[in-house]
Amino acid sequence: MAEPTFRALEVLAQLAVAATGSRITYNGEENIPDRGGAVIAINHTGYVDFLPAALAVHRQRRRLRFMIKAEMQKVKVVNFLIRHTRTIPVDRGAGADAYAVAVARLREGELVGVYPEATISRSFELKEFKTGAARMAIDANVPIVPLIVWGAQRIWTKDHPRHIGRHKMPITVQVGVPLKADEDIARTNAALRESMTALLHRAQERYPHPAGAYWVPRRLGGGAPTLTEAAQIEADEAAARSARKAAHRTPHRSR
Repeated sequence: MAEPTFRALEVLAQLAVAATGSRITYNGEENIPDRGGAVIAINHTGYVDFLPAALAVHRQRRRLRFMIKAEMQKVKVVNFLIRHTRTIPVDRGAGADAYAVAVARLREGELVGVYPEATISRSFELKEFKTGAARMAIDANVPIVPLIVWGAQRIWTKDHPRHIGRHKMPITVQVGVPLKADEDIARTNAALRESMTALLHRAQERYPHPAGAYWVPRRLGGGAPTLTEAAQIEADEAAARSARKAAHRTPHRSR
């Protein structure tokens, strides 16, 4: 594939990894299909976990088409990259068009990257899954490849400062066996979550987890919020956003 913009990004990504001293360990990358369409289902712990996932796919001489918030098109540079890398913008208020594009890309033989959790997990455990990945795989008649990125949350995640520079963070990518999509969405989603949970625990087995560290799940002795606590934080944020919108819509009365 020519795609000069995508090729330039691949080179920049490899240079960035080298410059920061990140040590990425890839396990199971042979499970990424060497041809044909597939949904690549990725866990979501931070703002840079897309990069190790894309590099794992690149190592198999494939390219990953991500779905991205449509608001990012307002940034000129990002919009240029979206248009030249076949990235799929998603309007959260009307996602049917993006869904149709993703299914079409899968049928064309592309790999489409999806975050089943939709948003970053503050607990660093797997949140409840949306059904998009399962539905896409069923509609396009392609497999789902579960992929776990672990350690990237240490570089940049919600509520914590970024660690930019030569941080030498170890990152693990664990790729699972492709799952055949069942006609039943709930069963497919459950099988995907079970597979990704097993992969997450496997990725964590040989990774050092300092007691009390903010990026370590509570289950492993870390300081991250539990799934329940994280859900409450998100609920409080959503309520605050709704209140701000309501206040903005309410006209001020002149005295």
